[in-house]
This record gives sequence, C-alpha cells and structure tokens, in this order.
Amino acid sequence: MGNLILQNLPIILSLIVGIGLLVVEAFMPGFGVAGFSGVALELVAVVMTYLRHGALAAVVMMLVCLSVVAVAVALSLRSAAKGKLSRSEMILRGTESAEAGYLSSEDMQVFLGKEGVTSTVLRPTGMAEFDGVKLNVLSEGDFINAGVKVKIIRVDGSRVVVKPL
Repeated sequence: MGNLILQNLPIILSLIVGIGLLVVEAFMPGFGVAGFSGVALELVAVVMTYLRHGALAAVVMMLVCLSVVAVAVALSLRSAAKGKLSRSEMILRGTESAEAGYLSSEDMQVFLGKEGVTSTVLRPTGMAEFDGVKLNVLSEGDFINAGVKVKIIRVDGSRVVVKPL
C-alpha cells in the first residue's frame, strides 16, 4: 500500500496543490495566475493518471478533480460569507458612504449651474475648478482655453458639460 502511494505521489500532489491554488484564486485579486496554475495542475494529474493507469482511470480522476474542486470552492465561499473566514482580514467589510467622504456620480448634480475657471485647455475635455473642486469636464462645443470662465450646464452621470461665459 505504501509503495502504491509513493508511485502515485506526483499525481496526488498535483491534485492537492491544484485544488489549493483554485481555492486561493477565488479570494485573491489579480489576473488569474493561481487559477491557471491550479487548472494546469489538475490537468497534469489527469494526464499522469492516463499515462500510468489508462483511460478509465483518467476519466475517474477527472470526475474526482471536478467534484473535489467544486466542493472545496463551495465550502470556501460559504466560509467567506458566514464562517470563520468571514471574520478574517482577507474579507473586505468596509463600505464607501457619502458620510465617509465618498461621492458617486449622482452627487455631481450639486455642481449644476456653478461657475468656475478652466485649469487646462478643453479639447473638448479637460479640467476646470469650481469652488475649489477640480472636475473633469466636457465642453459643449469647441475648444476652450485655460483660464476661461465656464458654467456647468448639464450633468449626465459622471459627465459634466460646460460652456464658456
């Protein structure tokens, strides 16, 4: 029995490390290095099983891989939502509220009708300052030079449209 485990140790390690990397990918921000590596290790485990034990064993190994990965990720996500993992530093619990100083694009309506001065040339977009607040603005038509007085005439989401005075 010990000799059988030793012979299949690369397959077992590929399976376990691959599952671990897929679980890490579920929580780690980034572009998927852990996820791609986990999938590659799972495929390595299936291919090595095929080469050593045949097609039937490889199909069984693939079903085992898919089942174990599904269970592991489901348990990890459940723990992140309600379990011990949800109380760890790994899970973001903070919110971005207006009371904390965060503004959404809907809050831009308060600038409607304000007058200010362009900080940069608007070609047709650029920066302008209104009551000490710098905003990215869009001119209604042509270019507007820097230092020109402008007025906000329309706010569409985060798009602030100005015209020269």
